[in-house]
Amino acid sequence: MNIRTMAASIAAGLLLSGAAFAHHSFSAEFDASKPIKLTGIVTKVEWTNPHVWFYINVKDEATGEVTNWGAEMGPPHGLQRSGWRRETLKIGESVTVDGFLARNGEKRMNARTVTLTATGGRPGQTLDADSSSRQEN
Repeated sequence: MNIRTMAASIAAGLLLSGAAFAHHSFSAEFDASKPIKLTGIVTKVEWTNPHVWFYINVKDEATGEVTNWGAEMGPPHGLQRSGWRRETLKIGESVTVDGFLARNGEKRMNARTVTLTATGGRPGQTLDADSSSRQEN
């Protein structure tokens, strides 16, 4: 390998590593100064890498309007070590989610804990939704 090829490879690696870090940075996507707690009905679960996502319909008690929210959790392998299984969240199940709002204003959050409020598992059971301790300020 000549010196130019090696230098180009190193430069590309350094540029791409910054993008990869930003992708996995809590503070790049979510705001730790804006905690949120939502209760809603599970509409979809995406048990995939690099992070598990689930979606809930949240009803505004004042207006009756229903809004769908997305909640990001940790990676599947880490969640499994914390007691989660693919079957833990079921479509139609009521849950309460504690986490932090997305910085961009979208109806998304980073879930820290999920409490099964009515069905499935053990009602009232609270599970850690962030299998790492990556909260940044």
